[in-house]
Amino acid sequence: MKLVIAVIRPEVLDAVQYQLQAVLDEGDNYRLTVFSVDGHGRALGEIEYFRGQPVRQRMVRRTQIEIAVNDEYVERTIDAILRGARTGDKGEVGDGKIFVVPLHECIRIRTGERGGDAV
Repeated sequence: MKLVIAVIRPEVLDAVQYQLQAVLDEGDNYRLTVFSVDGHGRALGEIEYFRGQPVRQRMVRRTQIEIAVNDEYVERTIDAILRGARTGDKGEVGDGKIFVVPLHECIRIRTGERGGDAV
């Protein structure tokens, strides 16, 4: 099992969800959690004006999604996120990042199921 964490532009969330639904469905055992996050990287924050002076925001608004998937679905999950989140053919600075981390255990609270069946 793996936990796929992606930090993406908020405006591409619907496209990413559409791509994920095209390759994964409820029978394929994945779950999605969405967070609004602030952070910084190479993408620059937008310029706002305060008392007539331009001020660049240091933090950029992004959306973080977390998807727990069984091992056989990791690559198709990554590919779906790339298709939905990439700007244009080659992408742009600020399109985001994908992190894949081991998921040692998953337990469904309702039934007590463990492992891949609980995902």
